[in-house]
Amino acid sequence: MNSEVFSNISKIIERDSKSTTYKFALLRGVIDIIQDNSPFITFDKTRVEFPTGLLVEKWLLYYYPVLQSEALIPQINGEAKLAFSSPFLKIIAEYESRGGFSAFYNDLRNKGIPADLNNDFFELARKIRDTITSMPMKYIGRSISNEFYSIFSYENKAVKRNLNLDLQRLISEFGTFSIPLEYYEAFRILGSFINGQDSILFKWAEFSVNASRNNLSVQKVLNEVLKSPITERNIAESKNLYRAILKKEGAVFCVWTGKKIAKYDIDHLIPFSVWKNNDLWNLLPSEAITNNKKRDKIPTPDMIERQKDLILEYWEIIFENQATRFQKEIQVSLLGNHAFEEWKNVGISQLQNSCHYLIENRGFEGWKI
Repeated sequence: MNSEVFSNISKIIERDSKSTTYKFALLRGVIDIIQDNSPFITFDKTRVEFPTGLLVEKWLLYYYPVLQSEALIPQINGEAKLAFSSPFLKIIAEYESRGGFSAFYNDLRNKGIPADLNNDFFELARKIRDTITSMPMKYIGRSISNEFYSIFSYENKAVKRNLNLDLQRLISEFGTFSIPLEYYEAFRILGSFINGQDSILFKWAEFSVNASRNNLSVQKVLNEVLKSPITERNIAESKNLYRAILKKEGAVFCVWTGKKIAKYDIDHLIPFSVWKNNDLWNLLPSEAITNNKKRDKIPTPDMIERQKDLILEYWEIIFENQATRFQKEIQVSLLGNHAFEEWKNVGISQLQNSCHYLIENRGFEGWKI
């Protein structure tokens, strides 16, 4: 199997636009359809075709509880709403007195949508289909290609408004989409891990729930298992210590631009969101505008090489002021079995290796000026 496909999938998940949850819902839906081993999936030599109606069904199931929830669960950045939220909320309101989510799905799959709701449901289903095909299908993969529809292609059908809609009609009347065969194979083999159902964390949580005889929920176990020992207080303490060191030194230079700066941010060289590492060597002074551009991106090995002298200068300052902590932290995080005396060359080299791995293997976006 082509390893490039797995790399591309990682890049899509990490680098493609995250302004809405559409990308996640599209990938999750396709994977679920493949994992269901749907009999409607068809193959040719290079591509695999699916009914778009199956994807519409998945989105109905994903977004119904999210929109029904009393707690606000944001699905889009800013003040905008999901493209289909208004017709969806209308259907949800109608089903409050008809049995809720379960009754809705039973109608969709078995009985058919009631005649008095058919027009509203038609508008919702068509809006979801058009959103899927004009938004995430169009833009997904832009992080690995400049072309639109670089992975997905689709063919919509004109749908008659007077259809008595159910799942079978969604499948037969809402058109088709396709993906390359190699992506189908990747999703077939590893899709359940990408979606999370077979991930180690999810299986851990399921085991704990069963062992508790269902006195715990999966959500409760996951919340506990995912707790980090590094809190906002730990981060603030490290940053304050670093600022105190810099204040004693006098002049401060942005580690990325080399400019002398009066005001600065303390930047995590490898972002905290990527690697929960609050070591002093990973904290570098950066001018705010540059730090904002970098955000959660990973410095490229070339960028680190270019700024190596300034990085090492700051590491030396930390070592002079916090020798024991610096030595312990850099030994564990970067030096490994190498002697501490080699910390400059080995530290920079391993830092470059780590950034290369995060960019090329984990799919995070590289950054340089």
